[in-house]
Amino acid sequence: MAGKLSFSLVAPEREVFAGLVDQVDAPGVEGDFGVLPAHAPFMTALREGAVTVFDGGKRRVFEVKGGFADVNAQGLTILAEEATEVSA
Repeated sequence: MAGKLSFSLVAPEREVFAGLVDQVDAPGVEGDFGVLPAHAPFMTALREGAVTVFDGGKRRVFEVKGGFADVNAQGLTILAEEATEVSA
Protein backbone atom coordinates (compact mmCIF):
# COMPACT_ATOMS: atom_id res chain seq x y z
CA MET A 1 0.00 0.00 0.00
CA ALA A 2 1.43 3.34 -1.04
CA GLY A 3 0.15 6.85 -1.20
CA LYS A 4 -2.11 8.94 0.98
CA LEU A 5 -5.84 9.17 1.55
CA SER A 6 -7.54 12.48 0.74
CA PHE A 7 -9.80 13.22 3.74
CA SER A 8 -12.29 16.01 4.37
CA LEU A 9 -14.38 16.46 7.52
CA VAL A 10 -17.18 18.98 7.03
CA ALA A 11 -19.65 20.37 9.59
CA PRO A 12 -22.56 22.67 8.65
CA GLU A 13 -20.66 25.83 9.58
CA ARG A 14 -17.20 25.02 8.14
CA GLU A 15 -14.68 22.51 6.89
CA VAL A 16 -13.13 21.16 10.09
CA PHE A 17 -10.26 19.23 8.48
CA ALA A 18 -8.89 18.64 4.99
CA GLY A 19 -5.68 16.95 3.99
CA LEU A 20 -3.78 13.88 2.90
CA VAL A 21 -3.51 11.26 5.65
CA ASP A 22 -2.56 7.60 6.17
CA GLN A 23 -5.77 6.31 7.77
CA VAL A 24 -9.11 7.44 9.20
CA ASP A 25 -11.18 5.45 11.73
CA ALA A 26 -14.84 6.42 12.15
CA PRO A 27 -17.98 5.33 14.06
CA GLY A 28 -20.44 3.84 11.55
CA VAL A 29 -23.99 2.97 12.57
CA GLU A 30 -23.21 -0.68 11.78
CA GLY A 31 -19.85 -0.60 13.59
CA ASP A 32 -16.56 1.24 13.58
CA PHE A 33 -14.58 1.20 10.33
CA GLY A 34 -11.18 2.25 9.05
CA VAL A 35 -10.32 3.73 5.66
CA LEU A 36 -6.90 3.46 4.03
CA PRO A 37 -5.70 4.76 0.65
CA ALA A 38 -7.36 2.95 -2.32
CA HIS A 39 -10.22 1.67 -0.14
CA ALA A 40 -13.24 0.19 -1.91
CA PRO A 41 -16.08 2.71 -2.38
CA PHE A 42 -18.95 2.74 0.10
CA MET A 43 -21.29 5.10 1.93
CA THR A 44 -22.62 4.80 5.47
CA ALA A 45 -24.39 6.77 8.18
CA LEU A 46 -22.39 7.73 11.26
CA ARG A 47 -23.32 7.53 14.91
CA GLU A 48 -21.97 9.77 17.65
CA GLY A 49 -18.33 9.02 18.42
CA ALA A 50 -14.69 9.69 17.60
CA VAL A 51 -13.16 10.12 14.16
CA THR A 52 -9.44 9.41 14.48
CA VAL A 53 -7.03 10.65 11.81
CA PHE A 54 -3.58 9.03 11.52
CA ASP A 55 -0.75 10.66 9.57
CA GLY A 56 2.76 9.38 10.12
CA GLY A 57 3.26 9.33 13.87
CA LYS A 58 0.60 12.00 14.45
CA ARG A 59 -2.97 11.37 15.57
CA ARG A 60 -5.89 13.81 15.67
CA VAL A 61 -9.29 13.04 17.17
CA PHE A 62 -12.59 14.73 16.30
CA GLU A 63 -15.89 14.12 18.08
CA VAL A 64 -18.80 13.85 15.64
CA LYS A 65 -22.53 13.73 16.30
CA GLY A 66 -24.03 11.85 13.37
CA GLY A 67 -23.71 12.41 9.66
CA PHE A 68 -22.55 10.44 6.64
CA ALA A 69 -19.26 9.07 5.33
CA ASP A 70 -18.58 8.67 1.60
CA VAL A 71 -15.56 6.74 0.33
CA ASN A 72 -14.88 7.00 -3.40
CA ALA A 73 -11.94 7.11 -5.81
CA GLN A 74 -11.11 10.65 -4.68
CA GLY A 75 -10.91 9.72 -0.98
CA LEU A 76 -13.10 10.01 2.14
CA THR A 77 -15.55 12.78 2.91
CA ILE A 78 -17.43 12.95 6.20
CA LEU A 79 -20.43 15.27 6.39
CA ALA A 80 -21.08 15.57 10.12
CA GLU A 81 -24.05 17.11 11.88
CA GLU A 82 -21.51 18.46 14.42
CA ALA A 83 -17.72 18.05 14.61
CA THR A 84 -15.21 19.29 17.18
CA GLU A 85 -11.51 18.51 17.53
CA VAL A 86 -10.78 16.97 20.92
CA SER A 87 -7.05 16.23 20.60
CA ALA A 88 -4.21 16.88 18.22
